Amino acid sequence: MTDVAPPPRSFCLIRHGETTANADGCIAGRTDVALTERGRAQARALADRAWPMRIALYSSPLSRARETCELGFPGLAFTCHDGLRERDWGVFEGRPLADQPRREDTPEAGECWPGMQARVHQAICEICAASGAALPVLVCHSGVIRAARLLWTGGGVGARPANAVPILFQRSGGQFEEKEL
Repeated sequence: MTDVAPPPRSFCLIRHGETTANADGCIAGRTDVALTERGRAQARALADRAWPMRIALYSSPLSRARETCELGFPGLAFTCHDGLRERDWGVFEGRPLADQPRREDTPEAGECWPGMQARVHQAICEICAASGAALPVLVCHSGVIRAARLLWTGGGVGARPANAVPILFQRSGGQFEEKEL
């Protein structure tokens, strides 16, 4: 996607805690997989973080992201947004990461990369607009974070982000700078 308007403000993305698929080196995509014990510990560690301002919490509808919200932000209400779900890898879901097709290829029975980018763009812009004065914090997936990088940082998709580590996309002019919080 080119020439898309950036979100109106800074936002924070967090990849969910480690899942059974992550631990096994498998493609999860839209398949609903559970957090591992390590993933739950990673999520609980988010509760100890100090945030620079009040936050508005959002989650992918997949259980791994929702559980990360529940464990990492106990007592804080969050809103599920379907646009934050992981890419649908179609027939490749459940297979080893080594079998994953190129990002630019549309997997059989799956979601195309430009379609995912458009979905992520719309979701993040909607969330940023609805968050008022609070910092939008979105618990999502590796693919969502990589799409945001490509859309707004001026760089590539980069490496798979770490689990349960807040990444601030700080607005700087028309682009965003990415940094760990």
